[in-house]
Amino acid sequence: MAGGSDESSGMVLLTGNSHPALSELVSNRLGIRLGDAIVYNKSNRETNVDVRQSVRGKHVFIIQSSSRDVNNNIMELLIMIYACKTSSCKSVTVVMPYLPYSKQCRMLRRSAITMKLVADMICRAGASRLVSLDLYKKEIQGFFSIPVDNLRASPFLLEYIRENIPDYKNAVIVAKSPGVMHKASSYANRLRLSIAVIHGEEQKDVEETLKTDGRQSPPPEPKNSTTTPAASASTTSADRKTSTVGPSETTYELYPMPVAKEKPPLTVVGDVGGRIAIIVDDIIDEAQSFVSAAEILKKKGAYKIYVIATHGLLSGDAPGVLEDSCIDQVIVTNTVPHDLQKMRCHKIKTVDISVVICEAIRRIYNKESMGFLFKDIALDD
Repeated sequence: MAGGSDESSGMVLLTGNSHPALSELVSNRLGIRLGDAIVYNKSNRETNVDVRQSVRGKHVFIIQSSSRDVNNNIMELLIMIYACKTSSCKSVTVVMPYLPYSKQCRMLRRSAITMKLVADMICRAGASRLVSLDLYKKEIQGFFSIPVDNLRASPFLLEYIRENIPDYKNAVIVAKSPGVMHKASSYANRLRLSIAVIHGEEQKDVEETLKTDGRQSPPPEPKNSTTTPAASASTTSADRKTSTVGPSETTYELYPMPVAKEKPPLTVVGDVGGRIAIIVDDIIDEAQSFVSAAEILKKKGAYKIYVIATHGLLSGDAPGVLEDSCIDQVIVTNTVPHDLQKMRCHKIKTVDISVVICEAIRRIYNKESMGFLFKDIALDD
C-alpha cells in the first residue's frame, strides 16, 4: 500500500493490505498522509516490506486489521514492526481493530492457546503498544507484555439503535448465549430496555459440540440402549458393592456413576412476544447460530429481528445464509472489510468507528490520558 509522507510531524502512519479503506478514513481524519511504504507478496508468496521514508526517532503507528488472508496479514504486520524497529524508530504502536486468533484464547482438549503465541510474536517483533477494539475476552490483554488499549464500539452501536431503529423503546435486548449476557445487560441498562437470553443448543450443531472438553464429562449413553437411566443407576449401584478390581481382588465401593453434560434444546428465557428483538454479540462469523436464534425468537412472537456485533467477519456462505433468513438487519462496524459480503446481503449495515481510532492515535502521540475514550462506558461492554 503506497502513500505519501508528512515530514513536518514526528508521527508516521503506515498500513498493510488488510483494510485500506479504514486506513484512508483514519488518515483523512487525522490530516496526516499515509507513510511511504510498499507491502507485497513475492512470486513465492513471501511477504516483503519496503519502507521508503525515514522513521528514525519517530512515533510509528501501523494500522492492520484482518481480512480473508489472516495469516498473511499477521506476517505483514510482524515484518512492518520489525522493519521500523531496526530503522531506529522511537516507538511502534500497532492499531488492530480486530485481533486475529482472539477466539483461540483458551485450552480445549490438546489444542494450543494460539492467541498467546500471536501476542508473543507481536511483542518480540518490537511493538511498544497495541490498540484494539472489543477484544473477544478482556483477559487477552494479559497475554501481552506491552500496554494494550481495549477500545469500545458500544457508544457508536447504541447511537445507531437510537437513531435508525424505529420504535426501539419497544425492543428487547437478546443475548445469543449465556456467555454474552454481560454485554446484553450493559446495552439494556443504557437503553432502558428489558433483556432475554437464548439458552441451549441445536442438536445438529456440531461446532458447539466440539467445544465440549471430554475430560470433564463422560460420554453420553448410547441412544439404542433399552435400559432407563434410573434402572441402570440402581443396577450399577448394587453391582458396585461386589466389584473387584485388579489382581489383588480388593473389594471396594466405586463412586456414583457420573452423568454426561447435555444442553437442552434451544429456547428463549424472557418475553419477546410483540417486541423488536435485538441480538447482541462481539463477533459474527458463521451465521447459522444467529439464524437459529432468530427463528426461535420469531416463533416466540418477535416481529422484527436485528443483529448487532462489533466485528463482522461473515466468513464463507454467511452473507447468503443471512440474506435468506428471517433477520431484518445485521449491524456491524468497519473493523474488518466486508464490502464483498454486502454485495451478497443487502441486510448488512456498517457503522464507522474510525473516529475513536483517530482519537486514540492522537492521544497516544500527544501523551494525553486515554480515560476520555472510556467515559460513560460500562465495564461489561
